Amino acid sequence: MAFRNDSYYITKIKAGDPGAYAVLVDKYKKMGFNVALQLMGNREDAEEVAQDSFLKAYQALDTYKGESKFSTWIYRIIYNTAISRLRKKKLDTSSIDDDFSASVNVKSTQSAVQELQSDERKQYINKALQSMSGEDRTLLTLFYLEENSVEEVCSITGLSTSNVKVKLHRARKKLYSQLELILHGELKTIL
Repeated sequence: MAFRNDSYYITKIKAGDPGAYAVLVDKYKKMGFNVALQLMGNREDAEEVAQDSFLKAYQALDTYKGESKFSTWIYRIIYNTAISRLRKKKLDTSSIDDDFSASVNVKSTQSAVQELQSDERKQYINKALQSMSGEDRTLLTLFYLEENSVEEVCSITGLSTSNVKVKLHRARKKLYSQLELILHGELKTIL
């Protein structure tokens, strides 16, 4: 399905055509679910957060001023909804400043990952991501997988530019550390 510019559908919705919102939901539902899943950690809660977020976005569409991309605006709603839900559940999350091995051998991990087949790489990266905190997974997903700029990630999360850069750097190091542990374990079973 070919989509028009988001502003076209937003104008139609504001003019009284609620059916146009279905097009925007179709366009962003996969992304919305992925962001929610990264934060919530399970499919059921992620589906609920995504649905609630799209409903909130529809109800608040009059407040959308178009100063940022619609995708950034909806990411922000999804992110805030998920964070609110996590706070209500009082889930234990690991601190962003958790100690991790300072001696991460990034180059050897990178070369090992590059040698894997594409689907094997995805499997190992997903396994490593699942062992990380929701915030780390979300930041890595927003920046690398969804290809948002640092400024867009700031807008979505409400964090400062320097904070996003620092947290992305730490999350990358944790990801490399996790990959190193996973790959080291795989090498032991092979050898």
